[in-house]
Amino acid sequence: MEKENIAVGLDIGTTKIVAMIGKKNEYGKLEILGVGKSKSLGVARGVVNNITQTIQSIQQAIQEAENNSGYKIKDVVVGIAGQHIRSIQHTDYISRNNPEEVIGGYDIQLLIDQVNKLAMLPGEEIIHVLPQEFKIDGQSEIKEPIGMYGGRLESSFHVVVGQASSIRNVGRCIQSSGIELSGLTLEPLASADAVLSQEEKEAGVALIDIGGGTTDLAIFKDGIIRHTAVIPFGGNVITDDIKEGCSIIEKQAELLKVKFGSAWPGENKDNEIVSIPGLRGREPKEISLKNLSKIIHARVVEIIDQVFTEVKAYGHEDPRKKLIAGIVLTGGGAQLKHIKQLVEYITGMDTRIGYPNEHLAGNSDEEISSPLYATAVGLVMNSIENNTQSAVRMDVIEQPKAAVYRQPIVQAPVIEVSEEEVEEEVRNTNEKQNSTVNRIQRNFFDRYVDKIKDFLDNAE
Repeated sequence: MEKENIAVGLDIGTTKIVAMIGKKNEYGKLEILGVGKSKSLGVARGVVNNITQTIQSIQQAIQEAENNSGYKIKDVVVGIAGQHIRSIQHTDYISRNNPEEVIGGYDIQLLIDQVNKLAMLPGEEIIHVLPQEFKIDGQSEIKEPIGMYGGRLESSFHVVVGQASSIRNVGRCIQSSGIELSGLTLEPLASADAVLSQEEKEAGVALIDIGGGTTDLAIFKDGIIRHTAVIPFGGNVITDDIKEGCSIIEKQAELLKVKFGSAWPGENKDNEIVSIPGLRGREPKEISLKNLSKIIHARVVEIIDQVFTEVKAYGHEDPRKKLIAGIVLTGGGAQLKHIKQLVEYITGMDTRIGYPNEHLAGNSDEEISSPLYATAVGLVMNSIENNTQSAVRMDVIEQPKAAVYRQPIVQAPVIEVSEEEVEEEVRNTNEKQNSTVNRIQRNFFDRYVDKIKDFLDNAE
């Protein structure tokens, strides 16, 4: 029987932590076996700021995923984001000893290892080294150098860098939760795997993943990653604005945003009002949906403007770098009403909402197909590529046999009773009435029991 390749992804977000267990089915699609979700405590803008709370949230999500799937999780691929993430472009080369020898995977790995040794700023660490285009002996625009011949192998790289302390804190949280870390993936890259098609990556596309604490950007052109960025604003900032603007508590602000929120103020009429219950017997508050939309609109415009600045920095206006497939929105923030229309209006680019259902098996739960789970699905896909056995069936795990408590066998002591004692007892019994016979026999038995107790006490 062929061994199942069970993959596990863990999305540590600012608002939620998702643990997802999946495997590839016979049609090459991703079959989700179990999902666990918990409220994220201890994470702010994608960065761990309270290790104890984060560990508890991770354990809760892991436990739920295990219970739903019947699998025991051993290791996970984790998504990493946060405002400390930055990316740089770098070009490097190696000189090969024998130009007449075919270029193989070993040569490319040698080049990647060389880039991994780059000196970074103090406290920074390289997360990803992603090759873009290769040059062999001056011949440029080579996408696949394996199988070719040449002496000088050169490549341009997209290098993703993050704060070493933030990366290590994530690692500590995972290990303290009782599982191993099998890989780190930049969250926008995981989301891109889940929601983008190869055609879009070839044509040129910008993926915008609007999360709770951060908005992540990944730009692809000619099938190659060209630019990544993390903007330190997300859905939580919109919720905070509603809370302040309407003088209500955070829970109510989040519900208002999800149920009645719109990024386009013109959609609401002036007389549309929603009533919010007052706190502790206070009068209910009436909030105009038009005002609510204006608050949301102002913040979403600010977020999209920052993302669009990054798209321009990549060089979108250059005809050779044009993003023909436009923009794909995903993440929880992509579920905001009319956000697609607003993004099209600000950027002038075609926009669609990205759902991770393209790679999912047909019988998948509808909830998992939501943009909310795009990163988690991408991380499971990444874990499958690693070919690790990240989880095993609960019924396969050899349960330790329950220890059976056995009473130690204690040999009863031989109690020696002299003939004189016996004769004395018999004489006494004959002299007394029948009613006293029982009492004497009890006394004799009590003495016998006391002698056994003394023996056991001494044996201990």
